[in-house]
Amino acid sequence: CHKPRDSLFSWSSGFDNFTGLVNWGFLLLTMGGIRLLLENFIKYGIRVDPEQWLIVLTGRHEGGADHPSVILLMYSVVPVVLCLLIEKGLSVEIISYTPGMMAHVVNLLVLVMIPMVVIHVKSSGFSLIGATSVCMIYSILFLKLWSYIQVNLWCRNRRLSVSKSHLRRQSLSFHHKNASDDAANGSVDHEEKNAETSLVHYPDNLNLKDIFYYILAPTLCYELNFPRTNRIRKRFLVKRMVEVVVGFQVMMCLFQQWIIPSVKNSLIPFSNMDVAKATERLLKLAIPNHLVWLIFFYLMFHSFLNLIGEMLHFADRNFYCDWWNANNIDTFWRSWNMPVHRWALRHLYIPLVEMGYSRTAAGVAVFFVSAFFHEYLVSVPLRTFKTWAFMGMMGQIPLSIFSKFMETRYGPRWGNIVVWASLILGQPLCIMMYYHDYVITHIGEDLIDGYGHV
Repeated sequence: CHKPRDSLFSWSSGFDNFTGLVNWGFLLLTMGGIRLLLENFIKYGIRVDPEQWLIVLTGRHEGGADHPSVILLMYSVVPVVLCLLIEKGLSVEIISYTPGMMAHVVNLLVLVMIPMVVIHVKSSGFSLIGATSVCMIYSILFLKLWSYIQVNLWCRNRRLSVSKSHLRRQSLSFHHKNASDDAANGSVDHEEKNAETSLVHYPDNLNLKDIFYYILAPTLCYELNFPRTNRIRKRFLVKRMVEVVVGFQVMMCLFQQWIIPSVKNSLIPFSNMDVAKATERLLKLAIPNHLVWLIFFYLMFHSFLNLIGEMLHFADRNFYCDWWNANNIDTFWRSWNMPVHRWALRHLYIPLVEMGYSRTAAGVAVFFVSAFFHEYLVSVPLRTFKTWAFMGMMGQIPLSIFSKFMETRYGPRWGNIVVWASLILGQPLCIMMYYHDYVITHIGEDLIDGYGHV
């Protein structure tokens, strides 16, 4: 009847089947979410208005007939062509190394500065969506052109050097096994084409077709030969299109119905420094904000990037790893956005370490560049030059130390809890601070009194 054994909730029992408790937790969370949704409908009514979506997305209220955001998006082709021309000059030695690199630096700096200057000067002509789109596209172009310049530099150095010690791996093209396998699992097969495709060698890659394929490809790291698929899977493509369209509508509904009222209601407590009420608003905003963030992650890194990859025959679909299992902040940042992680590792972290900097210094430099672009993507469109996003990213360094301490001291589960807590609470706090500063800067403190009754 009796024998030595521990209770199931004791760590030493070895029991790990808590499926029922996980189901209970999901059910309780769902019920709580439904209650908050019903409370929102009762308090605010139906706020979803697709007509307002069209007004915001089309920039109908940008204030000017010239639509500067569209002009800037069209102008983004110019720095790409300039980069290609400079590389062509360097490859045939019309341009020497130092003037060529200086031209690249100026081109990249101007690329980053143009949105800041134009949005500031013609602030009344930009919608928030238009300004955000411009800043996002220009940031991506900056990272892509950096990689393009550096990879071509490696190719020139290799051509001039007898040693092949710095030869970078060149990707080959790939093809699918058969249609039945693709239909069964929707995966990209990674078998090499042995003799069907010849590799492109430097400087044959320096042409408009190559650079514009790279600009459109779902990657930030340039290669002379990308892994390719030999056909487009129509069913897979349609699924991703439906996910993008439907998921985007769901996000817009959540923004209009749930997030905007919660953010507005946070204005007074934040202005009055009412800690209790501000905390309550923070926790209330955390749920819809986190839900939107999860939907955005799926739409961007799975649906949209797979959609682009499928149309361009781009075979490397490793856009994310299992970040949800991350036991510390470092693991999370290495897992959730693989295109950015690969760029930072390949073009910033490793080169700095090879130059003699310590791994710690290289890691801080990566976080600094990431913090700059996070701030750039928020402050420039809002024309509110604060440093909340920058400090939030730099704050990941001490948070990383704390999460590793919790992982080491109390186990991986507690490290994972720290990661999730930072994601759930950090983003709505940043949103509330920027909204408060935006209202104070552009609308005026007297407007806060108008929100007092909300």
